[in-house]
Amino acid sequence: MWRLVSAALALFGATLSPALAQQPPRSECLAMANAAPRAMPVAFRQVAATAEVEITYAGHSTYFIDTPGGLRIATDYSGAYQVGRLPDVVTMNRAHSTHYTLFPDKRIPHVLHGWGEDGKPAVVSERIGDTFIRNVTTDIRRYFGDDSGADMIRDGNSIFIFEVAGLCIGHLGHLHHKLDDSHFAEIGRLDIVMVPIDGTYTMSLDGVSEITKRLRASVVLPMHRFATPLDDFMRRIGQQFEIDRRTERSLRISRDTLPSTPTVIILEGV
Repeated sequence: MWRLVSAALALFGATLSPALAQQPPRSECLAMANAAPRAMPVAFRQVAATAEVEITYAGHSTYFIDTPGGLRIATDYSGAYQVGRLPDVVTMNRAHSTHYTLFPDKRIPHVLHGWGEDGKPAVVSERIGDTFIRNVTTDIRRYFGDDSGADMIRDGNSIFIFEVAGLCIGHLGHLHHKLDDSHFAEIGRLDIVMVPIDGTYTMSLDGVSEITKRLRASVVLPMHRFATPLDDFMRRIGQQFEIDRRTERSLRISRDTLPSTPTVIILEGV
């Protein structure tokens, strides 16, 4: 009898294992956003307690994210903004040539486009090293000189989300319109968010400020900064956000060291 039970269990396990292996990676940031208060997977909490991520502002909309596992990620990568060694992963948005390149260095093993082909949206959902990377698509305005007739390119931009070391890190890309409830639901919880604050090329300051307030991440990292008076942005997002100006260009942070009050951190060492 016991042999029959053992054989049945073994057969069940052999059948179940391939099915589990085929399941898509699970987003902890979505799980945390939808869970009851204080609910957090044990493994997620243990990693968060010790691991640090280093985030470096390279310029324009390019941040470098160095993970505890040694992975290096660059956002909105065009190759023009480089800090240290080549990244292992690059994400791109095809708004202007300063946000992408069709000819990245061949030594970069992972190139993730924020736009799809043949009118289909880009779908990114994969684990690379110690980081789970996914995207949420938005529309973008057409490029200069594009005479196709439509004002917007559907799903032409991606908000990339990087889940690593217990942190949920979002990069809004070249965002051109307000986000609706479905976008916020797909984004989930963000601890750190990179926000374009130019006020013209992407969104108005009023528009991007409303998004920033609703996301309410612990850390806001401005990008696409140009000559935008920071005071204008701060006035719009309200007094619930503090400001922290730093002379260096890098930030080392873990889940344990997130500020208790939402904070805009300006890395001025570029």
